[in-house]
Amino acid sequence: MKKLSAIVLSLSMLAGVTTGCTSTEKGAVVGAAGGALVGQALGGSTEATLIGAAVGGVTGALIGNSIDREGYCRYRDRY
Repeated sequence: MKKLSAIVLSLSMLAGVTTGCTSTEKGAVVGAAGGALVGQALGGSTEATLIGAAVGGVTGALIGNSIDREGYCRYRDRY
């Protein structure tokens, strides 16, 4: 029960922190948090958590940046 309440508290704080952010910043924060959770679940060590947070943060920032640039090509087919 303590673990569940800690997760709910963390998620609500995460939502409050990203209120005035751009899509790139929100993507980075959410990606880093998700990556840290996945890294901890898969690796079970501090190193795995930090690697997951770094990869998730960069990936989330890239996805958020593509959302900010509406109308630009994300993929171009040769046809």
